[in-house]
Amino acid sequence: MTRDEILSKLAAGELKVDEASKLLAEMDTPKRGALYCKVSEKGAVSVYGLQRMPVTLYMEQWERLFEFGDQIQQFIKDNAGSLKKKDK
Repeated sequence: MTRDEILSKLAAGELKVDEASKLLAEMDTPKRGALYCKVSEKGAVSVYGLQRMPVTLYMEQWERLFEFGDQIQQFIKDNAGSLKKKDK
């Protein structure tokens, strides 16, 4: 059900306020394992869903990391035999 459908059912009296609130809150909560971003209190970008704690870097750090991305991918390919994979 979409946000608009929930709100229209609430307006039509088909849903109670607490039921609609619960459905809307579930929509806003990312699914477990899904990646999503937030702006941290200090203005950095936090990526959630990779590990227990978010990965938080400032914008300039993310840009440097993205520029280095090809080298990271090559390093992973070159060292695939030594690297472990985490089971999902």
